[in-house]
Order: sequence, then C-alpha cells, then structure tokens
Amino acid sequence: MTKTILTCAVTGAGAYTERTRNVPVTPAQIADECVAAAQAGAAVCHIHVRDPSGAPSMDIDYYREVVARIRASDTDLVINLTTGAGARYIPTEGDPLTPAAGSTLTTPEVRVRHVVELAPEICSLDIGTMNFGKHAVLNTPTHVAAMAQMVQAVGTKPEIEVFDIGHIDHARRMLEDGIISGTPFFQICLGVPGGAPATPQALISLLSFLPPGAHWGGFGISAMSLPMVAQCVLLGGHVRVGLEDNLYLRRGELAPGNAALVEQAAGIVRTLGGELASPAEARAMLGLSARQGATHALCD
Repeated sequence: MTKTILTCAVTGAGAYTERTRNVPVTPAQIADECVAAAQAGAAVCHIHVRDPSGAPSMDIDYYREVVARIRASDTDLVINLTTGAGARYIPTEGDPLTPAAGSTLTTPEVRVRHVVELAPEICSLDIGTMNFGKHAVLNTPTHVAAMAQMVQAVGTKPEIEVFDIGHIDHARRMLEDGIISGTPFFQICLGVPGGAPATPQALISLLSFLPPGAHWGGFGISAMSLPMVAQCVLLGGHVRVGLEDNLYLRRGELAPGNAALVEQAAGIVRTLGGELASPAEARAMLGLSARQGATHALCD
C-alpha cells in the first residue's frame, strides 16, 4: 500500500473564531498549530491567515511571518499556501453588478503575490466558479490560467482544488494545453454547499474522471471529515483534516487544536493498514523540491 500524505488545514477563512477559541488567529498561533500538526503526523499544512480580529486576511505580512516561523522550526513540514482568497462575490441587492460588503474579488496577481514571493512547495488552485454556501466564488478560466502560470514560475506546485466533475474536466483541458505542467495533484473537496456531497458515491464518481496517473487526496467537511478520511484511504488516496474543515473531535466535543484531529486521522490510516508519509516522502511522491524560498526575519 502506498503511504498516505496527511494534510492539515489549520485555520481556513470561515467564521470559526466565533464558535471556538481553538482556531489559530495570529501568525504565531497559526505557525505553532502547523508545527504541532507536523509532530502529530501531518506531512503538509494548508495555510490561510487572519487579521487580529479573526477575520480572514490577504495581508502578505501575515503570510511572511507564518512561513518564516515554520521554516525556522525543527519540522520539515511541506508548506501549502491558499490562493482561494480574492474570489468571493456577493451582489448588492437590487444592483447585482455592484459588489456588496464581504466581496473580495480581485486580480490574479493579488491572489498569488504571497506565493510568488514566498515560494512554498504547494499552493491551492481553485479551478472553477461555483456557489459556495451563501455566496459565489469566481474563478474564470483566464484568471485560473494566469495564477497557475505565476505560481509555477517560482517552482510551486498547484494543488488543483475540485468541488465537482466539471472542475476536473476543466483541469484536464488545462493539463492538455500545458497550462499546468507535470503530474497533477488533485484535492477533492466534498460536502461544501454548492459542490459535490461527501458520500462514497460522489467520491468514486469524481475519481473516475481524473487523468491517469494523477495524485489525489480528498476530504469532507464537518461531520463527514473522518468518514471521508477512511473512504479516501480505502480508495488509495491521500487525506486532509484540520480546523478549517471540522471543529469537532467527536459529537459535542470541540477539538482542542489541529494536532488532535491529525492524531485521530492518523489512527484511521493505521487501523486500515496504511502508513503516514513523512514530509520528505511526500516531496518525493509529489515531485516537489526540498524547502525553498527566502526566510524572512521574524517580527515579535
């Protein structure tokens, strides 16, 4: 059995800080959660940043500090930065061409500037436009292509985020056109309102459309987080857990941090006869280079 790469999505961009104090907010807290997740068995950490109020942020200074702290730690963690921010569109009631408060839609250059500067080994690449909860995310083909080209130019591998079958079809066209190069790495995101449900049937259906030889991982959100860990392992994929996807260790019990969720997922992998990949093994499996990018001075 191929070893399983476990990704931890440590904080996300949702309004989780209103529900639990355990979601990391400051750069130091986010970096500490990444290190704790690595010590618990995660090979990769998927990272968003937040402002001091807990609201999601695109401030590059926060990314600089998080990345610098992780790179200065004694972990060999694979860093995966989000590029999903900057796609949300909420129309004004009665004037849909005007963005309402909460819209973040911006240019491809702004969405990937932290990746271009910090050169993480991986960054997420949302491939499609879709409803996402109560709003929409707009990822036009030209914007996605521009983002893919900019991040690959600094040696970062796009993690292709797909929420439905059409997203995979679009990614395949990008691969055929050479916009995304190398063996692709797909992240199959299940259970988000507006996307495919977190069910075995949906996962198996999406897998049938992946290009031959593609690497893939998957996850479910909320109560389906752990069941989808088991499902992905059984189908030969990699897995993701973390406070971005699920706040609870079990029904009624909030997770004290990301490490507890990683330990829980690691137990499922091992119970099913699998082994976790180390960061070095994950790099080899996905064709990543060793740590890259400059380390910026910490600002305490």
